[in-house]
Amino acid sequence: MIPTDFIEKKKIGLEHSPEEIKEFIMSYVNGGIPDYQMASWLMAVNFQGMTDAETIALVDTMIHSGETVDLSSIPKFKVDKHSTGGVGDKVSLILAPLAASVGCVVPMISGRSLGHSGGTLDKLESIPGFNVNLSKSEFIEHVKKYGLVMGGQTKEIVPADRKMYALRDVTSTVKSIPLICGSILSKKIAEGIDGLVLDVKTGNGAFLKEYNQSHILAKKLKNVGEHFGLKVKAVITDMNQPLGNAVGNWLEVEESIQTLKGEGPEDVKEVTIYLTAWMMVLSGIEKNFSKAKEIAAKNLESGAAYEKFIEMVDVQGGDISVIEHPDKYKSAKYIKPVILKTSGFVKSIDSYSIGMTTLALGAGRQNLKDVIKPEVGIILYKKIGDSVESGEPLGVIHAPDKESWKKAKEALIKAYVISKRKVSPPPLFYETF
Repeated sequence: MIPTDFIEKKKIGLEHSPEEIKEFIMSYVNGGIPDYQMASWLMAVNFQGMTDAETIALVDTMIHSGETVDLSSIPKFKVDKHSTGGVGDKVSLILAPLAASVGCVVPMISGRSLGHSGGTLDKLESIPGFNVNLSKSEFIEHVKKYGLVMGGQTKEIVPADRKMYALRDVTSTVKSIPLICGSILSKKIAEGIDGLVLDVKTGNGAFLKEYNQSHILAKKLKNVGEHFGLKVKAVITDMNQPLGNAVGNWLEVEESIQTLKGEGPEDVKEVTIYLTAWMMVLSGIEKNFSKAKEIAAKNLESGAAYEKFIEMVDVQGGDISVIEHPDKYKSAKYIKPVILKTSGFVKSIDSYSIGMTTLALGAGRQNLKDVIKPEVGIILYKKIGDSVESGEPLGVIHAPDKESWKKAKEALIKAYVISKRKVSPPPLFYETF
């Protein structure tokens, strides 16, 4: 294969054969194709897209670019959840232990920050000592023994995605539907699951802002997942405002701890319970969805999910003392509220801007070598439809220094549109299929 010919073919909108896709991807994994040529192809796909046949070939190649996890020795149904990502979306940290507490078997391979969206692994790694870099044997052992594990990709499991994922983050090729499918489904299928609940975000803080694009992605993920034998439930949820109040790695862990204790923001609880209930239905634990929601809500309120979270943190090497006493955690160097000078009602929130503002504070990566500052971020006090008064705090920015706080303050105020008339907040759920 001549790599430039392969890239040119996609650049002009022609279809690759499965054999071509396999040869190009595997050559990249083995070092024969450099990053700059892969980046060029990713950009061509970003603009030209891929057919269903190409997407299936991409997923299949990525799955088999390395080892897969065999969980067939575990007789129970294995189920996972994946979100396409959004601002303040810390649901996985709550959902995984909640689902395990109600009897689901949850092997979860997650990713890192991507664009303006935070990554589950970065949030978990903000917990001192927490090990997401488990070997394949450790991953399987945790699933067998505890019914729950949250880890990252090893070098052996889906190495194609591990390399491509990092490259997409810094080449503005995050929003491509087939590349999203390839990344999500290759990891999920390789981890040995039987069922998958998909949380596809839509709105100004999602990777795909337009609803029709989110719908297309959800349908493609479901169809391709089912092609590979998974039971799949897709849910389209709102991302026209940050989910919950906290945005930033450790701040989101803290909010997750509150939620696991039966407290926390209502929107976070609702989304988590809804998705967990579908995991229960797919697993056959409860046939009635409404009943499944009741059971999940009860386990969240009772503390059963919190105890499962503590267990997971402990067995994966994390310091449970900071979970039990979050005030022990190191704070950002400059923490100060942002005060509004206008009154009215919150009409809209630019979630993407808030995500990028948090990234600029150090909560995400702008290039591959960036080191994340887990303690920085923003706590928001106001959501769409809330009333605001002049002199009232809009939120609190946890910044690494005063200058960063000033820049974040200006961006945060611009992200909020205040009107004289009260508006209704957007729905949390749009469509489930």
